Amino acid sequence: MRNKIVTKLLTCTLSAGLILSGCGNTSVSSTTTEVTDSANTSESTTAIGQTVSGPAREDITVNETIENNEDGEHAIEASGEDASYSNVEVIKTGDSDEGDEADFYGDNAAIFATDGATLDLSEIVVDTNGTHANGVFSYGEGTTVNISDSYITTAGNCSGGLMTTGGGTMNATNLTIETSGNSSAAIRSDRGGGTVTVTGGDYTTSGTGSPVIYSTADITVSNATLTSTASQGVVVEGDNSATLNSVVLNADNNTKNSDKSDYYQAVMIYQSMSGDADEGTASFSLKDSILNNANGDVFFITNTVADINIENSEITNNGDGILLRAAAAGWGNEGSNGGQVNVNVKNQNLEGDMSIDDVSAMNLYLGENATYSGAINTDGDAGDVYVQLTNGATWTLTGDSYITSLSCDSDSINLNGYKLYVNGEEYTDGAESTGEAITLEKATSNGAPDGDMSDGEAPEGAPNGEKPEGNPPSDMPSGEKPEGNPPSKN
Repeated sequence: MRNKIVTKLLTCTLSAGLILSGCGNTSVSSTTTEVTDSANTSESTTAIGQTVSGPAREDITVNETIENNEDGEHAIEASGEDASYSNVEVIKTGDSDEGDEADFYGDNAAIFATDGATLDLSEIVVDTNGTHANGVFSYGEGTTVNISDSYITTAGNCSGGLMTTGGGTMNATNLTIETSGNSSAAIRSDRGGGTVTVTGGDYTTSGTGSPVIYSTADITVSNATLTSTASQGVVVEGDNSATLNSVVLNADNNTKNSDKSDYYQAVMIYQSMSGDADEGTASFSLKDSILNNANGDVFFITNTVADINIENSEITNNGDGILLRAAAAGWGNEGSNGGQVNVNVKNQNLEGDMSIDDVSAMNLYLGENATYSGAINTDGDAGDVYVQLTNGATWTLTGDSYITSLSCDSDSINLNGYKLYVNGEEYTDGAESTGEAITLEKATSNGAPDGDMSDGEAPEGAPNGEKPEGNPPSDMPSGEKPEGNPPSKN
């Protein structure tokens, strides 16, 4: 039987159906939440989950069609120049046999910008149907793609909607993107990363291993609707980030073709050790947003250090999993490949259990206007866990819990009939406590896997295509790939 877990704000009222004029019959819907600061009698109202729908295909006037059906080629290319296109339809067929050339360097993308180009796109339609046929691709430092009021569909495997690598920049406003292939994230990045800013629109994926966002870059999405029907909603790899502001994220991770993890999840944060993402601290932020999870856990962290920031958001878990799991899986060196995570919470009511396995660790910081209702490590001692409650934050236990260290005031903990063990000692109801945070340490691979390392597969359904031989361009990070079938990023 599935348990429905709702994590939301303390006080909320709902309103929806605001319609604004604009390109493509743009509409705005929002959930309004009233946040009351107990230290201040004044009330402030913040809209959460505010979304702007993207244009329908028929809303875009097409004056010209540009087609390309050659393997590895582009329909539109801007190299070291400024260029602009509007009211065009771009149709791309043909495949790329070179996975790295397509995923890292833009081979076979329908629209491609490189060498410091600035490419402006508005009111365009992009259709691709081929393997490794990304929709719009920005490659290299100094390269910028600006795209607005447009509609993108991709049908082949390994074919993202927006793709950014090598330090490129992608700015997107009011788009509709639909991808149906495997390993085809709507908002996608790969080796070398870059900066991606998305505002408004609808972004939907239906393929295996195709989260809405796959981040090996710094990706920020605001006022948008993000929907995955087979995969995670968001995946962050390595020293990179995904920041969601006023979005609605609907995730239904229900399909696997990898045995590296037993769990399904809405948000996954990890390090594959494939060399495509720098090792370091990953970051995921959810603010003024709605997250709906249909299956499994909400958050899963493995083989990396991560910061998770949650503020003023509503999280509903309709899956049979838990709120947060930090655990070893099939990536990294056995014994040191757990999840190491800081969870920062304010203006938020969290609900649901957390599990930290014996090679993982968590610092849970509950701050201003934060409440947590749930249990941590209900089965007994496992990984190190520090819980800090400040500024009136409270924790209500829903089961016996085992943690390593605790900082709290006398009225911060509501045992609710259960027992809390801190470093093996039973906590006394009403006691103050002063503890120390856990020092989080990331796994290291020295640039390439060795020993009992993973083979570099991406999570939950990356295609099994071997990387081509040869070296990347000199301006890209190097590092040998593991033998076998390393990932083409989803």
